[in-house]
Amino acid sequence: MTPVEDREILLSVRHMDVCFGKRRKRFKAVDDVSFDIYRGETFGVVGESGSGKTTIGRAIIRIHPTSRGEIIFKGQRINGPISRELDRQVTQSIQMIFQDPMASLNERAKVDYIVSEGLYSGDVKYTKAERTEKVNQALMDVGLLPEFASRFPHEFSGGQRQRIGIARALIMEPEFIIADEPISALDVSIRAQVLNLLSRLQKEHGLTYLFISHDLSVMRFVCDRIAVLHKGVMVELAECEQLFAHPLHPYTRALLSAVPMPDPRREKEKTIFVYDPSMHDYSVDKPRWAEMEPGHFVRGNERELDDYRARLAD
Repeated sequence: MTPVEDREILLSVRHMDVCFGKRRKRFKAVDDVSFDIYRGETFGVVGESGSGKTTIGRAIIRIHPTSRGEIIFKGQRINGPISRELDRQVTQSIQMIFQDPMASLNERAKVDYIVSEGLYSGDVKYTKAERTEKVNQALMDVGLLPEFASRFPHEFSGGQRQRIGIARALIMEPEFIIADEPISALDVSIRAQVLNLLSRLQKEHGLTYLFISHDLSVMRFVCDRIAVLHKGVMVELAECEQLFAHPLHPYTRALLSAVPMPDPRREKEKTIFVYDPSMHDYSVDKPRWAEMEPGHFVRGNERELDDYRARLAD
C-alpha cells in the first residue's frame, strides 16, 4: 500500500457536527467527527444502528446540513452555502447508493428514466440516443441486460434492484461513491455478488468509496481503513487488519466480539464483550484523539491512552 504521506486526499471532514431539532429538542447526531479519505481507497464507517453513520454520508452529499465544521472535496469546501456551479460539480462527482433498493427507486418510473435521471440536470445536454447508449452501458457494467431498461422496479429481485441503484450512480461518472449499507437488505446468497461487483467497478472506473455498514465481517472484506462510530462520536480509526489485530477502544472490542464465527464450536465457546459507556470517567481527565501507532488513532483520556499503549506493547 502507498505510504500515507504520498497519497492524495480526495475528501476531508474536519470537526463536523450534524444536529436535528431546535432548542430543547436539539439532538446532536454527529459530534466533532474528522477524517480523510484517500483517492482510490474504500474507507469504512462502522457502528450500531443510530450511531450516525448514515448521517455522515448524507451530510457529505448535502442532504443534511452541517451545524459546524468543514467538508473539503478536492480542495473546495462543499458544506454550507456554495455556488450553483460547485453544487452541480458535487452532484456529478459524488453519488450515493442507498440502503433499501426498493424505497430508493421510483416505482412509477421505468428503469431507463431511473438510471438516466441525473443526466437531465447536468450542464451537458444529451440527445435521446446518447442517453439510451449511456443507460445501456451502465446496465451492462452492473451485469444487467440493456432490454431491462423498459421494465419497472417491481419486476426485479432485490439484488437486481440494488444493481439498478449502482447503475444510477455510475452513469454520472462520479469520482466518489457513498455506499450506505448496500447489501443489508439483500439475501445472504447474493451479498457476495454485489460486493464483488463494487470491487470490480472500483478497479475499472478508479472509484473511491465511503462504505457504511454495521457488519465488521463485511468491512474486513472490502475496506482499506475503518472508522468506528459510537453515538455520533468517532472512537477509533485504523487500517483494516490493524483494527482486527489490535482493537483498542472497548466499543471496538465489543463489536468484534459479536462477529459470528464460521466454526460452530468456536462460536459456542466465544465470549461476548458488552460495552458500558459508564466505564469512562471523563469528569476531570478529558478525552482526546491520539495516534497510538502509525495510522491507528483512538479516543481516550491520558489514563486510557496509557493502557492502550501497554496493550500494544504486549
